Amino acid sequence: MSPRTDLVTALLGIWFGVGLMIDAWAHSNLAQLETFFTPWHAVFYSGFVVVSGWIIWQVWRNARGGRQGLAAVPTGYLAGLAAIPAFAAFGFADMVWHTVLGIETTIDILFSPSHLGLIVTMMLMITTPLRSAWNAPDVGARPSLGRLLPALIGLAFATTLVSLFLSYGDALQYRPQAVVQAFSMAQDRGAGPRPVGPGADRVAVAMVVTNVVMLSPVLLLVRRWLLPFGSVTVMYTIMALMPGAQTAFRNVPILLSFVAAGFVSDLLIRRLRPSGERRAAYWTFAGLSAFVTWSLYIGVASATGGGLPSVPELWTGAPVVAGLIGLALGALFLPDAVTARPVPPGAAAAGRA
Repeated sequence: MSPRTDLVTALLGIWFGVGLMIDAWAHSNLAQLETFFTPWHAVFYSGFVVVSGWIIWQVWRNARGGRQGLAAVPTGYLAGLAAIPAFAAFGFADMVWHTVLGIETTIDILFSPSHLGLIVTMMLMITTPLRSAWNAPDVGARPSLGRLLPALIGLAFATTLVSLFLSYGDALQYRPQAVVQAFSMAQDRGAGPRPVGPGADRVAVAMVVTNVVMLSPVLLLVRRWLLPFGSVTVMYTIMALMPGAQTAFRNVPILLSFVAAGFVSDLLIRRLRPSGERRAAYWTFAGLSAFVTWSLYIGVASATGGGLPSVPELWTGAPVVAGLIGLALGALFLPDAVTARPVPPGAAAAGRA
């Protein structure tokens, strides 16, 4: 597909993704949701309609041009096309589920089978620009930000879906004061240690989960391409929108710390030039990016939440743990250096999935 077509696919995917964020905001901040038919569901499902219509139109246009069968499906668009009827079926199942069993209001919403089906099929649709760019002959090993932007948008919004369904372990949802209090092990007189709000253990686990969720898609792209400057900033900005919507943006300083972390990660990419061929640089980037991200997280929380936590082992050691996890992820993603090779002629056909 042309870069312009992929960009339209990505922009329509934004409609789809923002619709889900509005729905997540409603479920997190409004009480007594008693019906499936809501304005935010209308935005969400209308996003599905426009993305589906656009993908089907690309296939139909190729079919009218004389291509038959799978040859009419653009490279990278097959999985998104197959997900369309599956998403519609899960949407109908979700409506029946809510009608019979009611609207979930707690953590059970994240385990509903119909919701899990919707999220998986939605992910296949909005990552279509990523699969399209993966084997596109014009992208090359050093793409420009404009050429890679549709893939970045698609993958970043897919990551927001993962963070939504792991929101019980999302560190971006905590306010600065909660992080400081948790890592201070706040006490009541005569009562011994008693966490105020989330405990240190809960915040620490959330940092580990969020670290893996946020860094993994970046490492995937860094192994494939030398990312242009601004790529990680764009991705982290989009990824911060889902926890922002769920908390009604009451934790803006924490969200901005991740935007800043994306900028610093872009600087690290420019300096280290990590790639599949440069394993040491790749591992170094993975560890440093995670370390800097969570150092900024704790630093911003401290600056806006009442000062440094009173337990130094926690606020000094947490970024180190994050960096070690990042290093481990780097080793898992790239255990051995890989040599870049030109895309073989048959790869385009294989990449249709």
